[in-house]
Parts: sequence; structure tokens; C-alpha cells
Amino acid sequence: MTRHTTQVASGGAGGVRHGNLPRTALTALAPSVWGTTYVVTTELLPEGHPLFAGFLRALPAGLIALALTRTLPRGAWWGKAAALGVLNIGLFLPLLFIAAERLPGGVAATLAAAQPLVVAVLAVTVLHERLSPWRLLWGVTGVVGVGLVVIGPNAALDTVGVVAGLAGAVTMALGVTLTKRWGRPAGVGATTFAGWQLTAGGLFLLPLTFLAEGAPPAIDLPAALGYLWLGLVGGLITYALWFQGITSLPVASVAVLALLSPLVAAVLGAIVLDQTLGPIQLVGFALSLAAIVAGQLPPRTRTRARTRTRARTRARPRTSEHDSVSTPTPSPEGTPR
Repeated sequence: MTRHTTQVASGGAGGVRHGNLPRTALTALAPSVWGTTYVVTTELLPEGHPLFAGFLRALPAGLIALALTRTLPRGAWWGKAAALGVLNIGLFLPLLFIAAERLPGGVAATLAAAQPLVVAVLAVTVLHERLSPWRLLWGVTGVVGVGLVVIGPNAALDTVGVVAGLAGAVTMALGVTLTKRWGRPAGVGATTFAGWQLTAGGLFLLPLTFLAEGAPPAIDLPAALGYLWLGLVGGLITYALWFQGITSLPVASVAVLALLSPLVAAVLGAIVLDQTLGPIQLVGFALSLAAIVAGQLPPRTRTRARTRTRARTRARPRTSEHDSVSTPTPSPEGTPR
């Protein structure tokens, strides 16, 4: 298979091809489902146990995946799976919860929306890609859009919360970038890959949860349903889709899909919690959706068109020496000689 064919099949570095649209849509389901976490947490789960919620979201789902697939890492992948699980889940969830507790939800969501910007920078150092002004521009647009949607007029800033929010964005961005760099072992499916990371992240969260929160809370039927949703749907299924997308699509295109999470949370807040969306929020929605769509399009279109033109020109058969000394035939008007 040629390099060009491989790039078209995998999405290349430029953007999503038409053949990858279904895969992009499936990947987008992950951050969309994660956008339900706020409503599920506030309406169904017991208060004051965010780390326990993260722990139940990760470890049981990971163990179920391992039981179903019966496949463990081999060789260097023990360390790689552990590192990815800690970055994508074990560290990210506590930092996210700290930011959510110390900051208004809109501020925390906006800081998390900086992830595509961090991925665009990390792609240069980790993946050795060229820095794309296109990605940076729409990354900034997405952050501004999310901020307009979710930040209220009385938003207050807390230093620890801001640091935790930014650290969470950097942590998951690094996890996404390393997932793209390392890929998946041959013959290992997305469910197995997600199971490795969920288990590693859950084991990392186990001591933190009980040291910080003590004994687990009492779980009634609504809480059980909430934990089941977060663990099976918001954990195992969505992470399998997410990691499948990272390994098969351009990393910058996948990262910008994370903007869907705060947008879905805002929509559910308006529907379930009777929160209002004014004109400013609608403008923010438009900017965020534009950033998501633009993040799926290949940049440097003109450069690629010129490259294809030059390739076609080089592919034309050259005239022989005899032909080159013969009298040229006048070309029709408007046709280059």
C-alpha cells in the first residue's frame, strides 16, 4: 500500500475524508455522552463523593472488558497501558473534579475546552507534525465559543481550581497524543484497549478515593442507575469509541470533538434543569460548532491542490529528442504550450 493510500484510509494529517465520516460520528458519541455526566451527578448520585464516582466509572468497566476479551498487555505494553490509563483517566478525573468543585461549572468547562489547543502544540513535539495555524485558530474559536455558552456573569476564579482545570486539559491532551503515537498492538481491539486503560486508571484512583473520601456512600436505586450509566455507557462503551477514533483519525480532529461535552451539558441543563440559553449562549454555540466542523476539514487545501497539479505534470510523457527539435505545432488559443 502506498503512502498516499494509507493517508486516505486513515484520515491523514489533514482532516476527515468522506469515508471516515461514520467513524468520526461514532467518535463524537463519546464526548456527547460525557456531556451527560453533570446532570447524572447532580440529579442521581450522592453528594460529596466525586472521586468515588470516577473510581466506579473506571475500574468495574475495565474489569468487565478484561473478562470479556481475556487479553492482557504484553511486553512494553504493560507500561504503556498503565501510563495511558493514568493520563486519560486516573489523573484527568481527579483534576476535573477539583476544578469543578472550586470553580463555577462554566469556568471549569472552558478550561477543559483548551485541550485541542494543547494537542495542536503537542502534535509538533510528540508526533513531529507541523504547527498548524488553522488548528490553533479554530481551537481558540472553540474555547471562546464554549466560554460564551457556559460562563455566567458572576463567574469567580480560584487559583487552585484554575491550575487543576488547566492541568486536566494538559493531562488528557498528552494522553490523547501518546495514544496516537503508540497506536494499538496488532490484533488488539478497541474494547480491549479501553479495558486496559480503564483498569489502570481505576487502580490508580482506588487509594486516592478512600484516602480523600473515606467510606463509600450509601447507594439507592437512582444512584445505582447513575453509576451504571457512567460506568458502562460513559465508561466502557464511550472510551472504546474514543480510543478507536484516536488511533484511526487525525489527532487534532478527534481532540476538537471534545468541545461537544460542555455543549451537550448546556443543552441538558436547559432541558432538564430549566436553565436558560440567551443570545450570547446561542452565539457561543455557533462558534463552537463551527470550530468542531472546521477541525474536521483538511488545512492547506491550496497547497495540496498545487502538489497534485505538479504530480500530474510530472506524470505526463516527455517528448523525445527528435520531437523536441521538430517544428512545434501551434496550440489552440488559451491552451498552454
